Amino acid sequence: MDLDSMGDWVRTQYTSQVTPDIDGQNVTLFGWVQEVRDLGGLRFLILQDREGTVQITIPKKRIPPEVLAKSDSLQKRYSFAVKGSVKKTNMTKRGVEIIPTDIKIFSTATEQLPIDITGKTPANIEVRLDARSLDLTLETSLAAFKIQHTALQAIRTFLFNQDFMEAHSPRIIASATEGGAELFCIDYFGQKAYLAQSPQLYKEELTLSFEKVFEVGPFFRAEESHTRRHLSEFTSVDVEMAFANADNVMTLLEQTIHHTVGVVKEKCQTELNLLNHNLEVPALPFKRLTYTQVLEELKTQSTDIPWGEDITTDALRVLGKIYPCFYFITEWPTHTKAFYIKPQNDNPKISEGFDLMYGYIELTSGGTRICDKTQLIERLKEKGLNPDSFKMHLQAFDYGMPPHAGWAIGLERLTMILTGIKNIREVTLYPRDRVRLTP
Repeated sequence: MDLDSMGDWVRTQYTSQVTPDIDGQNVTLFGWVQEVRDLGGLRFLILQDREGTVQITIPKKRIPPEVLAKSDSLQKRYSFAVKGSVKKTNMTKRGVEIIPTDIKIFSTATEQLPIDITGKTPANIEVRLDARSLDLTLETSLAAFKIQHTALQAIRTFLFNQDFMEAHSPRIIASATEGGAELFCIDYFGQKAYLAQSPQLYKEELTLSFEKVFEVGPFFRAEESHTRRHLSEFTSVDVEMAFANADNVMTLLEQTIHHTVGVVKEKCQTELNLLNHNLEVPALPFKRLTYTQVLEELKTQSTDIPWGEDITTDALRVLGKIYPCFYFITEWPTHTKAFYIKPQNDNPKISEGFDLMYGYIELTSGGTRICDKTQLIERLKEKGLNPDSFKMHLQAFDYGMPPHAGWAIGLERLTMILTGIKNIREVTLYPRDRVRLTP
């Protein structure tokens, strides 16, 4: 088959802009063949682009022979363009079709596609991920990432309006950000280096200059967990704020979530309908439960956790049934939190750390940070970490480190909440986990 070049053709509309209002107008559309149907004297093509689909109706006896010949060649996932006139009709769901006057074919596709691109026949998630570039063309997949895009845009806009500056910290680091064994080690020109778990130490240092800073980017955790909510590479939305404490940044966080959910509900109703997800904007303020209150609540549900231990996933599932929406867990035991989380002044066994939960899913972790160098060194030692490994970070505390606090949202987990999708790999473009390194 001889393929065409674009030449001087220019798209005039996306499919979503082809409506009955422009009946009789000439349009030029670019996209892919989603479906082909032949019914005697009529051929129907479904053209798909990133905005949706539209029907191309080909009356075989009424269009030029060369256009009919082109249409004969088209198969699923061929990329092509069509020029034609818009026609209002009652025969399609959208009330409109295109009668073509010219067609160009740009590329072909294999006849046996690995998944059904109409979405009518569901495929196993591993099959979908193996053919991820094709899977992302499904309308439901596109909908999830449009929602993610809208959410991230809303978060950025909200933080910009709160006078935050966006920063970009290194991903290759010399020492662990938070300690622990969940690090990917790499060779850095003969030196041992690591992929960053978070931008935590850098964003703390940036409060010395920017005061209010945030970062959006990929980070890495070499944890063995292989669940529907864990990734080895994930996108984090991190915030740090000078002259602030946990209460201040919890208020900022709930306002950010409230704004983001509201924007998604307003702008992504088509996508939410495609996903059959009824998204509700949460009321402010979010419920605040202390760690001790949570343990007492769980005890009434026959789930007993000794004070000072972490709350298990099974226990969180029980808690999530009681509180199915957003809520904070505050005042965690200090030893359960990272070394940089500040202990309370009047009771050092309890920290000024918090988690934002949605049902049983931990969405955000945050808190007041330690701004006193001596106290930070002591906390490093308590956590079994060598202060010498954090020498470059500790020196920033000699330059007037302000009181500061912050948090981090997992973007993929937030997308799960916004879309109703239960597997985090479905809301990650090309997921990386304990078993998957391709595509």
